[in-house]
Amino acid sequence: MTASDANRLPLDRAIPVRELGLIAMDMDSTAITIECIDEIADFAGVKAEVSAITASAMRGELDFQESLRRRVACLEGLSTDVLHEVYEARLQPSPGLDELMRFAREHGVKTLLISGGFTYFTERMRARFGYTYTRANTLGEHDGRLTGKVCGAIVDSLEKERVLRMLAATLPPTRNKTVALGDGANDLPMLHAATLGVACHAKPKVREQVPVAINHGGLDLLLQLLPTEATAR
Repeated sequence: MTASDANRLPLDRAIPVRELGLIAMDMDSTAITIECIDEIADFAGVKAEVSAITASAMRGELDFQESLRRRVACLEGLSTDVLHEVYEARLQPSPGLDELMRFAREHGVKTLLISGGFTYFTERMRARFGYTYTRANTLGEHDGRLTGKVCGAIVDSLEKERVLRMLAATLPPTRNKTVALGDGANDLPMLHAATLGVACHAKPKVREQVPVAINHGGLDLLLQLLPTEATAR
């Protein structure tokens, strides 16, 4: 393991949990271990094509909105039952997510799951883990089939940053610190806008621009930088 691959959890970046109001996180490859659209594409027989576009977008080589439209177009005609199959059989929460979410609930910290992925999955994650807020894209459906379109405005990097800033503005002055977690290039504006941006098993471009990084281990490692009064003593 090289120095660039090691976890970076500098204690001088720590935020006392009593000052923390919001934890925001990306979903695909951050809160969960998969890219949902790639797994949906597997059922359509176009996983290799879609995965290549996903990887290029996450590296920042493609405009996210255009890349999403291209990937979703590949799913046209697929049964919506596939979404259930992906959720039940392939979606796995990232290690440490349950511990991080439990910590947030116990300490009154609001949580946001914001994704360039899809509402089908974010809403189920909200019910399962108790997120305060969710924001994602809606897949077009007609007669039980995907239309190959995205409904409404696309959640991209600028929207992720906007929602984070909007929610941060509603926090009380004594708890106005924010944490954001992400892995891809489209998470960078949100990571930079947060008080503490954390790269989670992220692409090199992201790790290079964010001072805090979890490259090995679970999301609960973040708790080292969120001391309670008990751990601070």
